[in-house]
Formats: sequence, structure tokens, C-alpha cells
Amino acid sequence: MDFHLSTEQEILRDSVRSFAEAEIKHKASELDKNEEFSYDTMQKMAELGLFGVFVSEKYGGQGMDYQSYIIAVEELARVDGSHAATVAAENSLGIGPIYYFGSEEQKRLYLPKLCIGETLWGFGLTEANAGSDAANSKTTAVLDGNQWVINGSKIFITNASTDISAGVTVLCRTGTREDGRPELSCILVETGTPGYKASPMHGKMMWRSSNTSELYFEDCRVPAENLLGPRGNGFHQMMETLDGGRLSIAAMGLGGAQGCYEMALKYSREREQFNRPISRFQVNAFKLADMALEIETARLLLYKACWLRDSGLSFSKIAAMAKLHCSEVMHNCANHAVQLHGGYGLMQEFDVERFYRDQKLLEIGEGTSEVQRLVIARHIGAL
Repeated sequence: MDFHLSTEQEILRDSVRSFAEAEIKHKASELDKNEEFSYDTMQKMAELGLFGVFVSEKYGGQGMDYQSYIIAVEELARVDGSHAATVAAENSLGIGPIYYFGSEEQKRLYLPKLCIGETLWGFGLTEANAGSDAANSKTTAVLDGNQWVINGSKIFITNASTDISAGVTVLCRTGTREDGRPELSCILVETGTPGYKASPMHGKMMWRSSNTSELYFEDCRVPAENLLGPRGNGFHQMMETLDGGRLSIAAMGLGGAQGCYEMALKYSREREQFNRPISRFQVNAFKLADMALEIETARLLLYKACWLRDSGLSFSKIAAMAKLHCSEVMHNCANHAVQLHGGYGLMQEFDVERFYRDQKLLEIGEGTSEVQRLVIARHIGAL
């Protein structure tokens, strides 16, 4: 087994880390306080090539492997979860479904602008009563002549209501199967379509400078050719999309944990009590040792999942494991980091406070930790 990254991947890691340190770190706290989506850093991330990382150059992408994309998300998350979320959601949930399931015409229409960051795209899956039970979607789409008529709503959708959001992929109930289960299909809806409205959500605990939206569809009519892939294939498309998305959430957990560890190590070496750095007390040294150990195991698991995906091998089980483990590793590291900072860890002037808040979504978004355990249990034959 070769654990070395390629020269290209090392260069990518260094360039994204340098960018995050220079362009994001100094403004992340203020953006968080103001719940402000930064179009400036969004454009700079696009210029760095962080959108369409795994998309073929034919459609304007970077043509890299999936592990390279995951490394980029990891390095952004090491500095700020909100910026990492913008990139992760745009690639995995926005660009991914169109790239993997779209027609040639749909790819050529939407991907070039998405890959250069000129536009953003959302993935409308979650509803108020369809979270973990995603197949329980109540949003409907009825074919009327050569148009789909969509009615319903979605919630907690990333990148769907910015000034540059071009549209959203919507999971809809398009009929009933012979076995009585709902027929689910994905349909592309462009921003500005009559009957479609996207509204930003505020008052979030975490990822406060990323864009989160509620979507409303009221007799929203779109052309029949906006169907993504075959009719009734929406659930399959959703599951494949979430498998890839879990790797990007895992990368956010890994990068966030790394950021927590580095902040905790630095602070504990500088902070003195009883005439010596607090890192020299065994109780604190062991916290740091545990953080380093968990981060190393998380990286190995996530990179294995990426290797499986890039090799064309089955990776669904390992993706669920990586998402679960990396999320919980960040939970542990953020908790230790705040503890090592003491009272200062509770103050917004210290970045560790933001990391502590941001980590919670990783145990909820794109499949809760409970759902990941369910997925793993099914893969190993326990259920």
C-alpha cells in the first residue's frame, strides 16, 4: 500500500492551505457574526479552481480525482466550516447530480458556469417531514403536456438563494409504483421560474456565513426535458449523490478536527499555570495525544474511501463509516480544544468557539450519525 499523495495532490493541498490562511482566516469570524455570505471569497475560491474539481475539462472542470477534491475541502475546513460547506455542497450536491446523471444538453448548459463559480446550484432533497426518511418527500410533479407542474417545499438547502444561484435539482414525487411505493424523480428548476421562490434562512447556530435556504413551489412549471435522467430514477440518484456527499462531510470533519487540534496545541504551549505551559500537565497532554490519534485514523479511513471511489470499487459502506467517524472525531476534538482554552474557548474572539458550534451539523447533515450506523449495519448484514 502506498500512503503517499501524488505531487499534484501535495501542490493542491499547499495552495488551498495558503489561500485559506491568507484570504479566509482573518475574515471568517466577522462573516460568521454578520451571517454574511462572502461573494468576494466565493469568487477567489472559484479562481483557485475549487468548483468542478472532479468534472471533466470538457465541461469546464478541473479533471482531478475525487481525493483531490476531498483534500481541498479538508484544507478549507481547517480554517472555516462555512467556506468549506459552500465548496462541498456545490461540488457534491450541486454539480454532481448534473454531471453524473444529466443529459449532454443539460451538462453543456449548466456545468461550464458552475465550474467557474459564475453560478451556484442547490440540491432540493430535505423537507420538513422528510429528513432521514428522504423517500417520504411530499413535493409533487405532475406531467401536463410538455411541462412538469411542481408543488411543495424544501428546507435546509445550501447555495440555493444567493444572488448567483442559477437553480436547484428537486426531488419530486412523480407518481406511484406498482408496489405502492412513491415514484421519485429529480427535476431541474431554474431561478426565476414563475411559481418558484428561494428564501435565505437566518439564525443558524453553525455555518452562519454559508447560504441555507427554504424553497417553495406553487404550480411551478418547467419543461419536460428538465427531468434529470430517467423518470422514477430519483431515489437511486439521491443515494449515489449522498454517498459522494458523505465523503465531503467527512472531509469537513477531518479538516475541522485538524484545525481544533492545532489551535489547542498552540494555545496550551503558550498558556501557563503553576509556572509552566498547561500542555506539560499530563491530563492536557493526553487530550492532545488523543486528538492526534483520532485525526490520524480518520484521515486513513477517509482516504481509503476516496481510493475505493477513484478505483471504481464499491465505497458506500466505507463512505458511511468515514462520515460517521470523521464527524465524531471533530466533535471530540472541538470539545477538547474548548476545554483546553478554558473560559477563552467560550468567547467569540477565539476561533475555537466557532469550530465548536460548526461541528454539530456534521452529525446531522447528509445523513445523521444514527442513519450512518443504520447504513453500516445493513452493509454488514446485521439488519
